[in-house]
Amino acid sequence: MNPEKRAEFFRRLQELDPEPTTELEYDSTFELLIAVILSAQATDVGVNKATRRLFPVANTPEQIVKLGEEGLKKHIRTIGLFNSKAKNIMATCKALLEIHDGEVPHDRAALEALPGVGRKTANVVLNTAFGEPTMAVDTHIFRVANRTGLAPGKTPLAVEKALIKRTPPEYLRHAHHWLILHGRYTCKARKPLCGKCPVIDLCNFSDKKRFMD
Repeated sequence: MNPEKRAEFFRRLQELDPEPTTELEYDSTFELLIAVILSAQATDVGVNKATRRLFPVANTPEQIVKLGEEGLKKHIRTIGLFNSKAKNIMATCKALLEIHDGEVPHDRAALEALPGVGRKTANVVLNTAFGEPTMAVDTHIFRVANRTGLAPGKTPLAVEKALIKRTPPEYLRHAHHWLILHGRYTCKARKPLCGKCPVIDLCNFSDKKRFMD
């Protein structure tokens, strides 16, 4: 996909959704961090159901530490890998209290040093909470970037670097959310809705012509 097509690709997505955001429910940067940790190998719908139970009871590092690991598990047990996630969240809350005065750091290295926080989670927090032009490459973004020809890559990191390089600067802040939503609702894994796709004429997907007939 050439630079002109890439710019048009994002222009159309922006036109459809000028201010995209995460579908995770949160009211603070800390709640966002916990929700993103919980979202690994889980759906946003499933995470939201769990956090609707958790956050009214405990939505600060102090409150979660006081709740205890077993108490935390009772609220998130509907989510996959809840045992390991509870352990990581408890350790993260303690680290936030001991190292960061209970605040979520606005720094990649500090975020990635927290238990259960990898590059993708850090990118989500930096982008969604702090407005940084980062690219959190999940399965949806990885698929869309490769399928459309927007930024092909063999690994999430390769795709992330390609997207950062190829996305026009004026679209970079929101590109992460546009691509996730496009992959989640239109450019689906098994049955992409090419007939309803707003960027079908810009896409390199090999089967697109049969949807345009």
